[in-house]
Amino acid sequence: MPRPQKRGLFISFEGPECAGKTTQIAMLGESLAKMGLAPVVTREPGGTVIGEELRKIVKHHVGESAVVDEAELLIFAASRAQHVKKLIAPALDNGQIVVCDRYADSTTAYQGYGRGISLDFILALNRFATCGLEPDITFILDLSAEESYERGQRRQETLFVEDRIESAEIGFHRKVRNGFLKIAEENPGRVQLLSAMDAPESIHENIFKMVKKCLLPS
Repeated sequence: MPRPQKRGLFISFEGPECAGKTTQIAMLGESLAKMGLAPVVTREPGGTVIGEELRKIVKHHVGESAVVDEAELLIFAASRAQHVKKLIAPALDNGQIVVCDRYADSTTAYQGYGRGISLDFILALNRFATCGLEPDITFILDLSAEESYERGQRRQETLFVEDRIESAEIGFHRKVRNGFLKIAEENPGRVQLLSAMDAPESIHENIFKMVKKCLLPS
């Protein structure tokens, strides 16, 4: 009788805007590839055809056509539900490593702490959308709202233009950052808090060391 496939490893990256998640995800992917592993790299909102369409709606409709806060929350949840059922859960069931750029913690930080929507409601909604699926390990790259804004001004591909969330006032981003810090405090077994002010190579070294411990438990 064949042995059942071991469940894969689910890794999520979180943090304020411009904290370096994209860089760290790319570096982790390269290091895993050198080990002969091929992670499934995905993002939220997005990750599926439907999710990517929802991403365009929620992120790039600004001004009078921007979605209201409540609609924003539900669109993220809809994208996540599709993402989990169609991509993340099947990959994990197949024994693969999934690396996700944002997941449910972002909803808690942005829509909960940032927008002020009920945290209890968001917790219930996240559980429903994810079917209770949580990352095995989450890396939160911590960055002040002021530094996030400065990096955003230097980032050539968007410069904080036509992005509903990135272009929010700095007070909102302070609330989001505090939300991520609270999430890290409340989830010490799952969340690893790392300073985004450190050198990218140093951050990656710490991340890869922790990921290898998950892959090769002693």
